[in-house]
Amino acid sequence: MFARRILIIIEAEFLGNKGNRFILSILVTGATGFTGNNLTKYLLENGEQVRVIVRNRSKLGDLLNEPNLEVIEGNIYDKEVIEKAIKNISIVYHVAAIYRTSGISDKVYWDTHVKATNLLMEASLKEGVKKFIHTSTVGVHGDVGNGKPVDETAEFNPGDIYQETKLEAEINVKKFHAERGLPIVVIRPTAIYGPGDLRLLKLFKIASHHISFILGDGKIKYHMVFIDDLIQGYLLAAKVDNAVGKTFIIGGAEILSLNELLDIIGVAIGKVTRKFYLPVKPFQILGLVMEKIFIPIGISPPIYRRRVDFFTKSRAFNISQAQNVLGYNPKYGLEDGIRKTAEWYKQKGHL
Repeated sequence: MFARRILIIIEAEFLGNKGNRFILSILVTGATGFTGNNLTKYLLENGEQVRVIVRNRSKLGDLLNEPNLEVIEGNIYDKEVIEKAIKNISIVYHVAAIYRTSGISDKVYWDTHVKATNLLMEASLKEGVKKFIHTSTVGVHGDVGNGKPVDETAEFNPGDIYQETKLEAEINVKKFHAERGLPIVVIRPTAIYGPGDLRLLKLFKIASHHISFILGDGKIKYHMVFIDDLIQGYLLAAKVDNAVGKTFIIGGAEILSLNELLDIIGVAIGKVTRKFYLPVKPFQILGLVMEKIFIPIGISPPIYRRRVDFFTKSRAFNISQAQNVLGYNPKYGLEDGIRKTAEWYKQKGHL
């Protein structure tokens, strides 16, 4: 895949005069999540030595068989764990996050996104890390892109605790770089998808019925990035010297409406559906009521406001800065990426 070829190019730049490759020690956080797991696989498949921090090593699956993988077990916001993990590390890919999980306290979001990032930066500075690549989210911008796609300079407007704590962490990263000199790069991915991801499965299930029920009018803009293209962005952030201190939105080349996206999914899974549009307001109220009933007793609400937001908030972004500075070039169109994802869902029995 393209990202693998990019990694080979990066490795070639570290070849010595006698052809002995200089081994870069790399730390990846969030290696049991979709993005971190795929990034770790790419690095290992291309001969890199990788260290990961995970709470439960069993969730790494087949990666545990990799001889070049070192596993540090513990919480990402534990100072002792961080200091152990950062030893002899040259590049940090900070990917770990809690992604909109109901029933999780605000403190856990803050510890995972803000406290952990602060600890990693302090340890990285002390260790002399060459690149600290921090994963933020386009969600820090809130509801944007109904008209012209926005770029990295768009105003911040986080809409929930996930986005608020991700924004706080990102601001801290930029400040730490400015004041203390840690070489950082901030990546803001658009909606990530691909084989192995289950977050997009709800859209596939909607498109799999003869009648698709949609909240709102389906005209909101949706901007996605295939996992291989996102990994290309990470690898380029590590390679390009001029990336230091900058923020990059990493997304696909296409921006479609929710209606258009559902049509593409329908073609991929061989379904033709009729769309039936539902008013948003009653579901927002119902989500609020269910959150107040279910969350205090530790049960995930069947409907909650963040899920309703998916159908009502536009996401459309300009990726030109990543293209111009990093040389980023997304290779996967939505039809190809959706088809690959649909094949994986079917293979695993999800559809």
